[in-house]
Amino acid sequence: MKASQIAAMILALSGLVSLTVNAGDIEAGKAKSAVCAACHGADGNSTNGAWPSLAGQHASYTYKQLADFKAGRRNNASMTGMVALLNDEDMKNLAAFYETQQPKAMAFDGEMIETGESIYRGGITETKVAACMGCHAPSGLGNGPAGWPALKGQHPEYLVTQLQSFKQGTRANDTGKMMRNAVVRMSDEEMKAVAAYIAGIR
Repeated sequence: MKASQIAAMILALSGLVSLTVNAGDIEAGKAKSAVCAACHGADGNSTNGAWPSLAGQHASYTYKQLADFKAGRRNNASMTGMVALLNDEDMKNLAAFYETQQPKAMAFDGEMIETGESIYRGGITETKVAACMGCHAPSGLGNGPAGWPALKGQHPEYLVTQLQSFKQGTRANDTGKMMRNAVVRMSDEEMKAVAAYIAGIR
């Protein structure tokens, strides 16, 4: 049994996370990731802000997104085509591989950091926008067992696009409408500011 599978079993037995999600084979995932590298980078670090970096992302979250693309719960023409030939094991393996990769630092707009930090850590009182760190943690590393993604090391452009998609309802695969409810009262400038802060978290 591989180390990743042993670790997943320990977590599953402790009741923290589902074994069926995290029992991926890292080496098999690495081999399968060759077709993903053009957009997401060989090590999961995308070089284009339009495409997300997957390095260091919780396996539980990556697996869910792949499964959602395959089931049509999340829509993207490119990803729909990419996941069409993936089976459940492939998705688990890819998720396991990307979780082991190290995210790289991202470029960000330093002039927005102060505003972004205020939103991320304290929300926006006037419009009742919740603090991002409540789910995504002060460190930006999220919460794998809860299914909340790590944001640290993500392109600010990609983050803004996803926040806008949740606000517009074109992305709707968030459990209990958590993200859609969180961003409905955020302006584009506030989204850009919080995305800049997230990209700069050290």
